Amino acid sequence: MSEIIFVDTNVLVYSRDLSEPEKQPQALAWMNHLWNTRTGRTGFQVLQEFYVTVTQKLVPGMDRETAREDVRSLLTWGPTAVDRRVVEGAWAMQDGYSLSWWDALIVSAALVARCRYLLTEDLQEGQNLDTLVVLNPFRTSPSDL
Repeated sequence: MSEIIFVDTNVLVYSRDLSEPEKQPQALAWMNHLWNTRTGRTGFQVLQEFYVTVTQKLVPGMDRETAREDVRSLLTWGPTAVDRRVVEGAWAMQDGYSLSWWDALIVSAALVARCRYLLTEDLQEGQNLDTLVVLNPFRTSPSDL
């Protein structure tokens, strides 16, 4: 599969969360697939949320340097910045699909990055948002695509 997949914060966090023995292997399978196929994308908003969550909210949490190494690695995915296009697009997503502001920003960033899929557990599996399809990483595996 060569379709580009935008990864939301929860997938990145679960891939590092030792307290989630059911979700962590699935998140890791997705991350391995995305690295191997070079089809993963994300946004700076996601990287910020990931860093704060894994260093301040997880128990046990990650040390800052390890979390920073993860973020540095993910920078190779060319994260989408929250700029004018993303904000304008987020308003359209918020109004058109009744999304929360934060979800609308994620969807807009994925659309700006020209992704086909959004990997998240925060939205409805299979939902079509403009040209973007929502995939729940804990209901769909990479082999399902």
